[in-house]
Amino acid sequence: MTILGIEQIIYGVTDLATCRRFFADWGLKEVEHDDSHARFETLNGCTVLLVDASDPSLPRAFEEGPTLREVTWGVATKAELDELRGRFAGQPGHFETEDAVGCIDPNGMAIRVEVTRKRALDIHGSPSNVWGQTLRVDQPSPIYERAEPVEVGHVVFFTNQLAEQEKFYQELLGFEMSDRYPGRGAFMRCAPHGGHHDIFLLALPGGKRGLNHVAFTVRDIHEVFGGGMHISRCGWDTQLGPGRHPVSSAYFWYFQNPAGGLIEYYADEDQLTPEWQPRDFEPGPTVFAEWAIDGGIDGNTRRQKNAKAPEGKFMTERKND
Repeated sequence: MTILGIEQIIYGVTDLATCRRFFADWGLKEVEHDDSHARFETLNGCTVLLVDASDPSLPRAFEEGPTLREVTWGVATKAELDELRGRFAGQPGHFETEDAVGCIDPNGMAIRVEVTRKRALDIHGSPSNVWGQTLRVDQPSPIYERAEPVEVGHVVFFTNQLAEQEKFYQELLGFEMSDRYPGRGAFMRCAPHGGHHDIFLLALPGGKRGLNHVAFTVRDIHEVFGGGMHISRCGWDTQLGPGRHPVSSAYFWYFQNPAGGLIEYYADEDQLTPEWQPRDFEPGPTVFAEWAIDGGIDGNTRRQKNAKAPEGKFMTERKND
């Protein structure tokens, strides 16, 4: 049994109309809505469900305010789903139906596992020409006016149960350790072969539980930039970025999310195999970001926020030239 990745996330929200507008701007396709909920999809059919936080059908929140309520993980076949039956017995909130199994993880987050419904895609990011390897010939790199996320790539939680969560995801779901902040954080991936992490668990000194962010995979660094500048033009606030993570090598751009926590565009993360050996890192600003733009890039000026855009057709021109 191998977990393929995130199939669906459910937010409990306090302002459905604003959240609907945000996720439409974010580049997701709204497939249904009413007065109490809205359903969006990424390009490959990964689902983002927004539900009024007062809805009694939602799992209990693990923090105050709008936040994530449930993460659904996908497996390839019904036979693999059946392998999980009984595995969560004794865990809080344990349930089993014909189509899903699940429980509450040690941090208070509801999880479920289903057979994947995500679609296969034939899309590709722009290859980079690096010294010694030319992959793009007679073809310029793209410019994106906005992003269309491919899928929900990973989730990041603050936890006061780090050791228990590591054990839960490794022993019950078969996750692999990718890298660590010893005693403070764990980057974990669903399977031996895969992207750097599908979940990151971070223990804060004060013992806070909650959502840090949800990350959406886009095709390449150019879509990180194009998507981020579109979100800026729409009036949403950057938290940090664009920038680059040394631990996973990924390019990122974080925004504040009215549905809870932060939200991230990212691309170009490391791909790992069973040969990978987890590394230990000491937390710090330069470990989190090799470089980053504080306040973001303004989508109108195409420069750092609050910077004045060039006035001529070329950067060397002056107004009176």
